[in-house]
Amino acid sequence: MSYFENDDAVAHICHVATGLDSLVLGEPQILGQLKDAYHAAKEADTLNKLLEKLFQHAFSTAKKVRTDTEIGSSPVSVAYCAVKLSEKIFADLAEQTVLLIGAGEMIELCAQHLSQKGVRNMIVANRTVENAEKIASLYGAKAVSLKQFSNIIHEADIIISSTAASVPIIGKGLIETALKLRKHRPMFMLDIAIPRDIEPEVSQLDDVFLYTVDDLQQVVNDNIGSRQKEKALAEEIIIGQNKKFDDWLATLPHEQIVQSYRQSAYHIKNAAVEAALKKLKKGGDSAAIITQLADQLTNKLLHTPFSNIKQVSQEQLTQCEGCVPNIKSKKS
Repeated sequence: MSYFENDDAVAHICHVATGLDSLVLGEPQILGQLKDAYHAAKEADTLNKLLEKLFQHAFSTAKKVRTDTEIGSSPVSVAYCAVKLSEKIFADLAEQTVLLIGAGEMIELCAQHLSQKGVRNMIVANRTVENAEKIASLYGAKAVSLKQFSNIIHEADIIISSTAASVPIIGKGLIETALKLRKHRPMFMLDIAIPRDIEPEVSQLDDVFLYTVDDLQQVVNDNIGSRQKEKALAEEIIIGQNKKFDDWLATLPHEQIVQSYRQSAYHIKNAAVEAALKKLKKGGDSAAIITQLADQLTNKLLHTPFSNIKQVSQEQLTQCEGCVPNIKSKKS
């Protein structure tokens, strides 16, 4: 567990909110988690004025970093890059049929990104159909077993494979047959499994665009490099925003003094009004009582400030100018 205090704590929450401390630089998911923590604390009534301001400061800083830098613009996940690469082959992904082979996290992420792109025709194939159905049910896809996928592979315009098989499950012969059934309409194939799910010889076939995880990793690495360049700019933004937060913090003691003085003033007022009301009930002269009330309030409210003013130096007195209406330092 890490522990931070003062400026380090403020800097840390901003680094977390902007994704600068994330394993994947600039990823936005952590900001959502931070907002969830904020709402949970708010519901539990555990946020004081300082924490409320700190959370809002972190959120606004994260928004400014997202707006003023390109730190989140380049995809750095293999699954997202896989979908982006598919778009380079097919202009409209929504019109394509996608075959996802496997049922692990990578395949589920691909299904999520494809669904966000409007893909409606997805097939999830896995050795255990039940696991395939778990993903398929989330995105309106069809689930089949690996024994069946060879019979439907020709339907797929895009194939993304990520299984734990120890040997390739898709050979050159199978794709040759599929291409004939497709009348040689192009197929985009992406092998993100380690070891490989698709025989390298498949790349020799016309009308097949075969990419591996190594091809994607290079895209990811390039994009990470791009984000690293933006990190320095994000750091500068955080420093600037934190300076504003520090300025706000510096005013807190002033607010506490004002609140304390206000409470004291109300206490004096309540006591004076109570005494005046008692006199009025006894039939006293209302004009005299109101005048006395005003004099008492004026004297009591000014007593402490006047006493303090008499004890300060000339330099401190100069700083008081503007604190009281029409006050002017005595010119020598």
